[in-house]
Amino acid sequence: MTSKKTLLEKLAPWHQEHLLTQWDALSDTQRRQLSEQVDSIDFAQLAELYKNRDHLADIASLASQAKEPPSFLLGGEQNRIPKADAVRAGQEALRQGKVAVLVVAGGQGTRLGFDHPKGMFPIGPVADTTLFQIHVEKIIARGRQYGRSTQNGQKSSKMDMEALQRRAVARGRRLPSIPTAVSIPFCVMTSPATHEETVEFFEQNHRFGLAESDLLIFCQGTMPAVSLADGKVLLAAPGRIALSPDGHGGMLAAIEKNGILAQLADRDIEMLFYFQVDNALVDIANEEFLGAHILSGSELTSQVVRKKSPQERVGNIVSDGERLHIIEYSDLPDDIAAKRKPDGSLEIWAGSIAVHVMSMNFLKRQAAGHASLPFHVAKKKVPYLDEQGQAVNPPEPNAIKFERFIFDLLPAAQNAVVVEVDPRRHFAPLKNASGSPTDSPEIIRKQLSDFYTEWLVLAGATVAQDALIEISPLFANSAETLAAQIPPGTVITKNQYFAPR
Repeated sequence: MTSKKTLLEKLAPWHQEHLLTQWDALSDTQRRQLSEQVDSIDFAQLAELYKNRDHLADIASLASQAKEPPSFLLGGEQNRIPKADAVRAGQEALRQGKVAVLVVAGGQGTRLGFDHPKGMFPIGPVADTTLFQIHVEKIIARGRQYGRSTQNGQKSSKMDMEALQRRAVARGRRLPSIPTAVSIPFCVMTSPATHEETVEFFEQNHRFGLAESDLLIFCQGTMPAVSLADGKVLLAAPGRIALSPDGHGGMLAAIEKNGILAQLADRDIEMLFYFQVDNALVDIANEEFLGAHILSGSELTSQVVRKKSPQERVGNIVSDGERLHIIEYSDLPDDIAAKRKPDGSLEIWAGSIAVHVMSMNFLKRQAAGHASLPFHVAKKKVPYLDEQGQAVNPPEPNAIKFERFIFDLLPAAQNAVVVEVDPRRHFAPLKNASGSPTDSPEIIRKQLSDFYTEWLVLAGATVAQDALIEISPLFANSAETLAAQIPPGTVITKNQYFAPR
């Protein structure tokens, strides 16, 4: 533990000595905690951030010159790269084990009335499967889909073998070899508030079938909250600084600091599929999406949805003619947001859904430059202890929190492109409490059920209008694979969960 004298010497140049006002009254444990927190803070950086807190990018100028970003339509037939070519390129990347997956999972379900990591929320419309389980099963299913052949007789999982044997028998032949699943690493970024519970949850559930070596859980960094009035770091409690996660853009620093970049490099990973944990419908490592990224020579490719209204609450991806940028909905001037093309569609139409694929070489290059992602300022109400040790619960914003956003990587990426997706099939963000008019558990469950019902209908089944449907990705991960699993003319009259036996 660093001594009080040494800590004061570090704090004095930055006028932060108030952090030790209650030092003599603290327990040894509290002193150790406070000492570690003080030692971890870059006070020079913090002072610079506070000094430039009112510096704003010239968003109005960027918006006035914004152009439509280069784009593809997922499943479209008029893309400059043919769909079949993109699919083949994505398939080959998966087959060769060049893809890893990363989920940002640092948020708690506070707005949902759920006092746990949001990834633990039970969202399955029939089986109450959690977001974490759904995502893991998608990754396992994708790996099995692109299994590598092994020597005849070498065992894969029981479930894989049974499925393969069924197919072989159906085709009237013997199985010459047993493929093993492609290993797709799953990186889970937590926050200090969710880390321990997330680790425990995965262990209790045996990682939902994911190999231990394929689950990489790591914690993002934090930044101290500072007083809006004078830039002084706030104390949340005796011996504890008011810290908050450094934003989803903290992923870049965290994967370097926690050795994730190095581990993925050791496994010859070439691209990272990135998404946020609350999107229940994300199509993880979609082949065409990966292929569009590869064949475009893109370093960062983003999924977007076509905006329905000018001020829809999504980030707007635009081009300045050379690079891509995101303009937050709150920063987009109304007159520019309302501009339309001759056909009546919006000029600024590409709404980000926080699903990206990033080249590993690009991430390594950006991680090497510590200033590659700027901090953003958020003015918040932050409870704190004053210098007399009294708790203060401010009625108005009193503090600044500093956050980094992953979309700030866009301008640095070469050949960045966007891929438009159908929100009904790719975007179901769980954001709001039960009863809310948008993004509530009821709405997301219905969206999931409708999505799976569509698969069943395409597979030739008949589904009662009021029946809720849930399909485990381990049972089927597409309408085509589902058709091979259910008898022709299947009739479903009640709620049903399709899962491997």
